[in-house]
Amino acid sequence: MSQAWRINNTGPSRWIAMGIWAAATVVPVVALGQAPAAEAKAPAKSTRPRAGPSYQAFAMAHQGDASRGRELFFDDRRLGCSRCHTVDAKGGKAGPDLFAVGDKFGRRDIVESILTPSANIAVGYSTTIVETKAGAVYDGVLKEASPDGVGLMGMDGRLVRVAAADIRRRRTTDVSLMPQGLHTALTVQEFADLVEYLASLKVPDTAAASRAGMPGVIPELPTPMSLRPIHKPEHRFVHPVWFGPVPGVAGAFAVVEHESGRIWILREGPPQEKSPFLDTGKFMTGTRGLLGMVFHPGYAANRRYFFVKHLNEDGHFVTILFEGEAAPDLLKDSGRPLKPLLRLQESSNVHYGGGLQFGPDGFLYVGMGDSGPQGDPNGNAQNMSLLLGKMLRLDVDHAEGGKPYAVPTDNPFVSRPGVRPEIWAAGLREPWRFSFDAVTHDLWAGDVGQDLFEEVDVIRKGANYGWNVYEGFEPYSNKRRRDGKIYVPPVFAYGRKYGVSVTGGYVYRADPASSFYGVYVFADYESRRIFGLTAEDGVLKKVRQIGRSPQRVVSFGCDERGAMYLVGYEGTLYQMDFTGSRFE
Repeated sequence: MSQAWRINNTGPSRWIAMGIWAAATVVPVVALGQAPAAEAKAPAKSTRPRAGPSYQAFAMAHQGDASRGRELFFDDRRLGCSRCHTVDAKGGKAGPDLFAVGDKFGRRDIVESILTPSANIAVGYSTTIVETKAGAVYDGVLKEASPDGVGLMGMDGRLVRVAAADIRRRRTTDVSLMPQGLHTALTVQEFADLVEYLASLKVPDTAAASRAGMPGVIPELPTPMSLRPIHKPEHRFVHPVWFGPVPGVAGAFAVVEHESGRIWILREGPPQEKSPFLDTGKFMTGTRGLLGMVFHPGYAANRRYFFVKHLNEDGHFVTILFEGEAAPDLLKDSGRPLKPLLRLQESSNVHYGGGLQFGPDGFLYVGMGDSGPQGDPNGNAQNMSLLLGKMLRLDVDHAEGGKPYAVPTDNPFVSRPGVRPEIWAAGLREPWRFSFDAVTHDLWAGDVGQDLFEEVDVIRKGANYGWNVYEGFEPYSNKRRRDGKIYVPPVFAYGRKYGVSVTGGYVYRADPASSFYGVYVFADYESRRIFGLTAEDGVLKKVRQIGRSPQRVVSFGCDERGAMYLVGYEGTLYQMDFTGSRFE
């Protein structure tokens, strides 16, 4: 999603933006960020406006010629787009693959991504700068990251590797490698032609063949469900990513803001009130920040709560699970030191998971992403000696083995040599939001896809969900495939026609008389489509588009009565109303 995040294919994993750019070759920094002279050379015509908005207005108001735009895209002397981008879903270059980019994003998004490349960078395609001990400086897109070193790729597709022992400093910026103003090498008509070509890149009907679990067409309900804002405009939040009721306090909800590092309390009233619960400190941008939160099942008595934070510590990315203690009124932190429970070293600044849920068994489930880079080149999700790309299950009420938590004795890999015992399930890419069905206790998760598919899984004990051997139902890579290994397919997957970054939700259980009772409700962050599905024994029965959100859908919430809420990343929280609609 991103997660310019989800935040991407987001999100928070998502903070997602298209990230169309032409990257510079990875060479010492004296030559970085500069397009070759041939590429920057202006055409002979002199009708070219210099200001971005003029290009934007023209492209939005005039039909371009897609065939001429294609010629520009593949003209290395003019723009060099094809040096960095593939359009065949194969990827592998410095920039994001643009297969089906016209399905992923609207015309305005495409225009803005070309005009302001650093405003919206696709997750995993930001600029990494490496300074060596010998004084050389390299930048490029991170393609490899391991304890042995890093690999950076530039426009020419050349991978430059720098050994860990030679690195003095590594940092990731929120600046695109694409130089600002490349569009000025085009006339406004040529710009419109390029936009038209990109907008025409959509999944062919033949590539969206219907199959069990991945129908080519998702019908829309005649009457969609509705959304109602639950707070005043002045109580708007700054990029919220989690929402849930405060146990033991009627009408009180906690709201987690992604980048500000703040957790708030929203009270229904009257009068409605918004007050601080915890400020974790430094404001962060991009994919860093708070990811999720959960209250202990016994919170009203023990006042324990947990949250996940993703940090950049001197060029190294870490995800930390913290435990805090609330004040006696349950509506603010006690001020006592936060307790780190679990600290994970990440490969890059993408796919860090961050979902938290207590199961009906009383144990804490933690969803961890593969941590990238794109495509999981290190195979983290299939490496059972790592906690990355896994669903974890922890006993936070006890401690053992020198750790501030214990491992439940019935976890599936306890005492298995070479396997971390905290693992409950494996093979996940970015499980962005998961929840337990209040009736069946099934664990539902939305797992963000790579290039082509988003998926919904029911997570079972000891199961492997296939990433990066599979993406959705389709094979992705044989590098980590193992003979005899069973890879569990998703319940449902969808392609870029319907979205680019899945956000997991809840099984609706508020009203047994509702046609939505027992329907798993989830959404896509970027397309803002809200879906509902039913399944039996892990096989899809029915899926529908049940509505559309006015804001990007970054999370859902569910109160103690089963009522569902939607979290808009632009700052608004909504209650979901199913009464005027039918799931049919």
